[in-house]
Amino acid sequence: MNQQIKAAMEHAKTLGVDFADIRYKDIRTQTLQVGTGELTKAQTERSVGYGVRVYIDGAMGFAASSDLAKMQETVQTAYETAKASLNLLTEKAEFDTKEPATAHHATPVGKDPFEISFAEKLALMMTCDKNMRSTEGCNRTEVKCVFRKDDVIFADTDGTFIEQNFCQCDIFLKAIAFSDADMQYRSFSGVKRGGYETVLEMNLPERALTMGAEAAQLLNAPNCPSGEFDIILMPRQMFLQIHESIGHPTELDRVLGSEAAFAGRSFVSPKDIDNLTYGSEHVTIVADATCPGGLGTFAYDDEGVPGQKFTLIDKGKFKAFQTSRDNARKVGLNSGGAGLSDGWKNLPIVRMTNINLLPGDSTLDELISGIEYGFVFDQNKSWSIDDLRINFQFACEIAREIKDGKLTGRIFKNPIYAGRTTEFWSSCDGTANEDFWELIGTPNCGKGQPIQVMRVSHGAAPTRFRKVKVGVEDVK
Repeated sequence: MNQQIKAAMEHAKTLGVDFADIRYKDIRTQTLQVGTGELTKAQTERSVGYGVRVYIDGAMGFAASSDLAKMQETVQTAYETAKASLNLLTEKAEFDTKEPATAHHATPVGKDPFEISFAEKLALMMTCDKNMRSTEGCNRTEVKCVFRKDDVIFADTDGTFIEQNFCQCDIFLKAIAFSDADMQYRSFSGVKRGGYETVLEMNLPERALTMGAEAAQLLNAPNCPSGEFDIILMPRQMFLQIHESIGHPTELDRVLGSEAAFAGRSFVSPKDIDNLTYGSEHVTIVADATCPGGLGTFAYDDEGVPGQKFTLIDKGKFKAFQTSRDNARKVGLNSGGAGLSDGWKNLPIVRMTNINLLPGDSTLDELISGIEYGFVFDQNKSWSIDDLRINFQFACEIAREIKDGKLTGRIFKNPIYAGRTTEFWSSCDGTANEDFWELIGTPNCGKGQPIQVMRVSHGAAPTRFRKVKVGVEDVK
């Protein structure tokens, strides 16, 4: 395979291209699903192929194939497409420079999930299912496991040749309680790059017991009060708050209009670097492709650019965009190593790596003690945000009452909060320390046309926000 890929790039050189690259991907997935005590799905899939980009005088041609014996023909197709594109070219593509690299990277794996027996994995899932249903009132349960391996090779005409092997484990639990009048649930998603040992570290059977009990309690809990309150968002809500109101708005292709037709643009502009106040002094956000266990962790992106760690927001001030090679030059930048594709059929576009809120210096109890009356919100339930990523609304699964600086033990269902992005992040006045920091993965971030579904992670600790609108349907 390696020689075929190198030969394909040599063929591109003979055609006289300015630049060409190829990304080969062999993706294997195993999906197991249990519903209310029964195995409902057991499926293994594999997708193998490669995509080729060719550039001629600023015009790009792309072709992809699953026929491994026709790499040079596929290069030829991409070349012909680039030549045809010259007639319609309105703006020349300009890549930033990068050093050629030869490298190999692999996700650290203790236990290969594909070598763990079906019986062992199913036994764990059935235990979780049983534990969730052990509480009276928990009527329905879901347990889903997805194990994935990506073997990736990238090469280009500059002499780069990179091999990477990724392994990912994705676990989802859901405990549902329902009556004739209502339905409530508690869920847990654990997604990490690593081996089966990451699954065992999640204490899933114990989590399942708590989830079933809380789902049943929520069914009879009162609705969350409406008004303006101080709130603390736990990491399993913070991850989506970061994703939607910081991750997506700082993707440069969205800022430049590439996503406008499908997923919207961004309120951030290139002139905002070093000028825009995005949040309070407690808000420092990094894009970190080096973070252990993250779904956005790699040695090189799908354009052969090294994985990087850099600051997007520094103590509230906007500092940088997430970029790829084909758009960084448009604003005078170099690629931040965020050019990624979800498989071999699609072009790389700007995608998040691990977008993390750095921890503060407080304990969770200290954050709680600073609230006279408010709530701790946990686990996202639903969300909406406008095309410019300004106005948003998030619903969570559970709210825990704070009164006189202490948790009362009382819970509420259907908590909703809403805000405007920079105003909301400016209301942040504290985040917990690294002892409370968690890296949360999400395996289903959609972007692009045709749509690409990628896997990203976000790290955060419990974070406090002041005077937030709670229980409000819309924010104008």
